[in-house]
Amino acid sequence: MDLSYHEIIVAIDGSKPSDWAFKKAIEVAKRNDATLNLVHVVDTSYYRGIEMYDMNFTKKALGQAQELLDRYAQQAKEQGLDKVETIVEEGSPKTVITKHAAKKVNADLIICGATGINAVERMFLGSVSEHITRHAKCDVLVVRTEKE
Repeated sequence: MDLSYHEIIVAIDGSKPSDWAFKKAIEVAKRNDATLNLVHVVDTSYYRGIEMYDMNFTKKALGQAQELLDRYAQQAKEQGLDKVETIVEEGSPKTVITKHAAKKVNADLIICGATGINAVERMFLGSVSEHITRHAKCDVLVVRTEKE
């Protein structure tokens, strides 16, 4: 039985808990000599009405997401990680992370913050991290505390 990880996904949404998850993911990736896959999902369900007025909205959101991940990737490389990839997708973060991104990289670990930036969705639909823990086909680490 292999007790190391090779393909790690960390969900990045710009929140403080996702930043904590990112910092812990760097350490896990270093210890395992793993590839760190930074994933951001542009949740298109929130701006369908806006897109009717601004057809470039999705393009702008995807560009901003890539810029966010590029900054995180640079930080990871500055901390000694060589194998860092970025994945920007659109759709529901709950399903994209567990069904598409994890499958795309053959993830054996998903790391995410306990809560993200969307309190309204969490209140009515359940959190993204809760969904990931229930539906992921690999190990999941939910980060609740800041890396010391």
